[in-house]
Amino acid sequence: MNRDLKFAVLGGGSWATAIVKMLTENVDTVHWFMRNSDAIEHIRTQGHNPNYLSSVEFNTEQLILTDDINTAVTNADLLIFVIPSAFLETELSKLTVSLENKCLFSAIKGIVPETGLIVGEHFHEKYDIPFKKIGVITGPCHAEEVALERLSYLTIACGDTHKAEIMAEHLSSEYIKTKTSDDIIGTEYAAMLKNIYAIAAGIAHGLGYGDNFQSVLMSNAIREMKRYIKKIHNMKRNINNSAYLGDLLVTGYSTFSRNRMFGNMIGKGYTVKSAMMEMKMVAEGYYATKSAHKLNNGRKNKSKTPILNAVYEVLYNDKNPKRVFKDLTDKLD
Repeated sequence: MNRDLKFAVLGGGSWATAIVKMLTENVDTVHWFMRNSDAIEHIRTQGHNPNYLSSVEFNTEQLILTDDINTAVTNADLLIFVIPSAFLETELSKLTVSLENKCLFSAIKGIVPETGLIVGEHFHEKYDIPFKKIGVITGPCHAEEVALERLSYLTIACGDTHKAEIMAEHLSSEYIKTKTSDDIIGTEYAAMLKNIYAIAAGIAHGLGYGDNFQSVLMSNAIREMKRYIKKIHNMKRNINNSAYLGDLLVTGYSTFSRNRMFGNMIGKGYTVKSAMMEMKMVAEGYYATKSAHKLNNGRKNKSKTPILNAVYEVLYNDKNPKRVFKDLTDKLD
């Protein structure tokens, strides 16, 4: 393993913390950027993130912490972005150093609202980064189970297979198994869409629908995902692989899923604002719903997306979840 490569993780949430944990199993030092200077000081003195996955203990000698994004970018070869998509461009606007010679991996599961693009496409279109230097880190994998060192699986996609293999090698451990893929567009769209379907699963649960309906909902969701991605980027892929179906299932069913939790609260009668305030975490699927719906409706030959449409109606048109999901039940098979 090449221990000379320098890695930077950009983000301070649970998934960023989990990725730092994975990297420290394999490299001597990790550059870690987060906006919260108080959290940085806490990690330096106490050895754990006070706000996310606080059970994970770090050897602080392995961490180079900073609240300056330029410092982290300057000193690393491979950058892993784990900043919520809604705030990504705000942080990127602070960059005064070039991304030209960097390899960028996105562990963000959403669409950048300023451009309506998934993160990889955003870097390619706005920052002129070639797809050979852009990768995606996707599941099925929950940060909470990484913290517990439960066996988990990752898929690493990149236009350059060698770079995908390097990242996979540096994230692997006894409890993390990795595989690589060349479907950078498909895996990233799948990672975005599954959060929307997890919100749908949560709404259904909050409304009192049982396991029988949930199984039908997930069965329809994977087919809806396949149709949607095929319209965006048609290539040979097996939608039943873990990067697509597996990630959908774990996000739709797990109690660790913040998107499912958000949907569950909506189904129980919370407003969007009150659910977000109580969660104190970002549910990427909320922002993704608006962008994915707009993108699909903007195409002449749009996909059939009854689940996406239902979630959009509830979240953005303030429609009654009970009525919307009653209508949805007649559109599923």
